Amino acid sequence: MQHEERELGSKDLVARELRPLDLVDYQEDSVVSRTIIDEKAGTVTLFAFDQGQGLSEHTAPFDALVHILDGEAEVVISGKPHRLKEGQIIILPANERHSLKAVKKFKMMLTMIRSIDRK
Repeated sequence: MQHEERELGSKDLVARELRPLDLVDYQEDSVVSRTIIDEKAGTVTLFAFDQGQGLSEHTAPFDALVHILDGEAEVVISGKPHRLKEGQIIILPANERHSLKAVKKFKMMLTMIRSIDRK
């Protein structure tokens, strides 16, 4: 069942009961990603990072929510490190430099909101 779900495209995942952990696999010395939702308003992407792997420092024009699904990561936002473990979340603010690195191999769900009405 898990293998079958990995083979499905994002449109095939709609209205199905799924475990995010089963939708992306670890690969040695790699970062693996899988986009689950890609819409004008935002995206949801699953990532699997092998130990020691990461995303180098960068910025994004939109807020993003990182949800650690498995393992342990260091997330640095504007020079301040944050150690996150399974079940924890952190918001990456728009236009602030951030990076991620696997302290232990980890999986995360990244939800990026492209459009938001700030009142």
